[in-house]
Amino acid sequence: MNPLSGVLDEAWRMYKTFAKHLLAIAFVIYLIAAVITALLALAGGTIGILLGSLVSIVAAFVLQATLVKAVQDVRDGHADLSIGQTVNEALPFIASVAGASILAGIAITIGLLLLIVPGLFLITIWAVIVPVIIIERSGAMASFGRSRALVRGHGWHVFGTLVLVYIIMLVVNIVLSLIFRALPHVLGEGLSSVISGTLISPFLALVVTLVYYRLVGISVAAGAGPYGGYQQPSQGTPGYGGYGQPPQDSGNYGGYGQPPQGGGYGGYQQPPQGGGGYGGYQPPPQGGSEPPTQQVPRNPEGWEPPPQSQR
Repeated sequence: MNPLSGVLDEAWRMYKTFAKHLLAIAFVIYLIAAVITALLALAGGTIGILLGSLVSIVAAFVLQATLVKAVQDVRDGHADLSIGQTVNEALPFIASVAGASILAGIAITIGLLLLIVPGLFLITIWAVIVPVIIIERSGAMASFGRSRALVRGHGWHVFGTLVLVYIIMLVVNIVLSLIFRALPHVLGEGLSSVISGTLISPFLALVVTLVYYRLVGISVAAGAGPYGGYQQPSQGTPGYGGYGQPPQDSGNYGGYGQPPQGGGYGGYQQPPQGGGGYGGYQPPPQGGSEPPTQQVPRNPEGWEPPPQSQR
């Protein structure tokens, strides 16, 4: 059975439900990057064009991280974070996303140029490095191994899902190019890039993030920890200072387990039957330096004999 069955349908439903929120995030980032790139190109010539290209690359990393964070946010059925809050939540991971994406891009390009197959293999096993970084707060280098571990055993399913997504992206890009062909080349290319990126990027982020969650679910079912080896707390189970829920029918006594039935003595275990407690402590052993007090019997008249003389 394909564990990723229905991922595209689920992504499409979420896309339609949260289109306003997701498209707004993508549009704002693309628009800011496009304006800065255009201004640099007009002001600086060749150097400005190079700087504009760098801005576009950085914007792409920001967009990846922000959209994955947005998808994580809306999985509970509503958007809790505003656009600004979502960007702020993603910013600490930009460096890791950029580092991992650049390294993956170099390796994948080399693989595609050599024999194609190695590049496709790397695309597949590193498909979820960005969700791993954002959701698990993983480092750039650690994300490669974590993504490979999640994909292991489901490579063909992941590869097939990615192929379908890229086909959809290609069709959308072709349609938009035909629409904007009537416009001047620079204007048409710029609008096509911004609009296609705005429309496609959220859907791609949805698919990749949902694939990640599906793979994590399989990992949990197999007994592996989903978050860098740590188990995610069960839904609906309250935490106790970050620790798991105590056993059922067991009370809490300052963080310690419930004492055995029969009662405690000052927080200590019940003394053995027949032994007296002294402030919650056991009586001193017989024959010690302090002999136990001897009970003197009383006579019927209530007269007590004098203590025996000691030598």
